[in-house]
Amino acid sequence: MARASPLLLIFLVLGSSFATYNMVTMIIHYGSSESVAIADGALLLDPITEMPAHVKNRKTSKAPFHVALTATDAPYNKWQCRIMYYWYKKQKNLPGSEMGGFTRILHSGKPDNLMDEIPTVVVDPLPAGVDRGYVVLNRPWAFVQWLERTTIEEEYVLMAEPDHVFVRPLPNLAHGGHPAAFPFFYIRPDQNEKVIRKFYPEEYGPVTNVDPIGNSPVIIRKDLIAKIAPTWMNVSLKMKEDPETDKAFGWVLEMYAYAVASALHGVRHILRKDFMLQPPWDLETTNKYIIHYTYGCDYNLKGELTYGKIGEWRFDKRSHLRGPPPRNLPLPPPGVPESVVTLVKMVNEASANIPNWDTS
Repeated sequence: MARASPLLLIFLVLGSSFATYNMVTMIIHYGSSESVAIADGALLLDPITEMPAHVKNRKTSKAPFHVALTATDAPYNKWQCRIMYYWYKKQKNLPGSEMGGFTRILHSGKPDNLMDEIPTVVVDPLPAGVDRGYVVLNRPWAFVQWLERTTIEEEYVLMAEPDHVFVRPLPNLAHGGHPAAFPFFYIRPDQNEKVIRKFYPEEYGPVTNVDPIGNSPVIIRKDLIAKIAPTWMNVSLKMKEDPETDKAFGWVLEMYAYAVASALHGVRHILRKDFMLQPPWDLETTNKYIIHYTYGCDYNLKGELTYGKIGEWRFDKRSHLRGPPPRNLPLPPPGVPESVVTLVKMVNEASANIPNWDTS
């Protein structure tokens, strides 16, 4: 196994200088993956897949968390942020919610036209060329700056993304020093040990200490993310600089970097399958908290999925790169899963109620 030098390890763990996964390729076997156990829309297993026994059932009081959303000033990003913020406001004060304040961390380096609509902190992007066209490398650097420059009253932070929609009030799923995260079936440290060991040496323990997660959605205590964020940033940059790692991880590289950085700090996550659903592969919103609409939804008029082929009916966020989708999108044909129908209805409600929607 390749072993990191002490100098590299110190750089990864202690470094604090700067120095979506949106395009992940989907595999059709999602429904049979380990992170999903669904039959007729119902979970077969307890959605809490891993929680230390001593923290179960210990929560006695509310623990609000601050919602932190990283974003750019691109039109494609803006309309998603507006929908996300609309549903945050709708769910925030409902029973069961522990949502606190909200910040859009804008890593474009300058204000935009949403400053008065969405609470925003402007931070700097990485220097030109450093991200090598992989824009999500700016995410950890954005969190480093935000945590250094701002003070929030909540003890916890939810790291979120523009294409998240709160489908119901979200409680704090974390427990003390144990953050909560969604397990992604395609994040497999155990199947990439040779690469992982470049950044997580054997002396730190088994590769299974690296959780199968990304940084979002994650609810985490702010003192923990303040420690992890500089390491996450530096691991991301080092992974991108390494050709083997860059090729192996591709568009999920930054997700692996967060998982490795957390493990380097000895932080393990409670894995919550109920944290999020991803249409069209997850069929129902029942008992889930966030819809993540990263995948295109393509169907024929019989309600049959035509993934990989543009459907007679479709909803795909990438169809709206230059501006927001029109108001009152047509609903899916009969037979399309409830999760997709709910997503389109929520997009329509938000766009109908957000002023000056076409200016996103």
